[in-house]
Amino acid sequence: MLVIVVENVPPRLRGRLAIWLVEVRAGVYVGDLSKRVREMIWSQVVEGAEDGNAVMVWSTNTESGFDFLTWGRNRRMPVELDGLKLVSFHPPESEEKG
Repeated sequence: MLVIVVENVPPRLRGRLAIWLVEVRAGVYVGDLSKRVREMIWSQVVEGAEDGNAVMVWSTNTESGFDFLTWGRNRRMPVELDGLKLVSFHPPESEEKG
């Protein structure tokens, strides 16, 4: 199983993802592809995301049963702890008061 979620990416990238995967909701793509195709798709996401962001999650033989990659600016960041990949949050950007 493979899931890709994109936000604020160009329509041409969304169209390209729809060639290989099923868009079950806006910006959420699902499929079942080989590792080689998954890596090729991720390279397309990285090249085409521009100012957007993306996360890719896939089933694998790990303790949690899945792994994931992220791309672009987002408050969530992957952190590895005792062999498990978890998600941490960057602190919110402070707003300057004038």
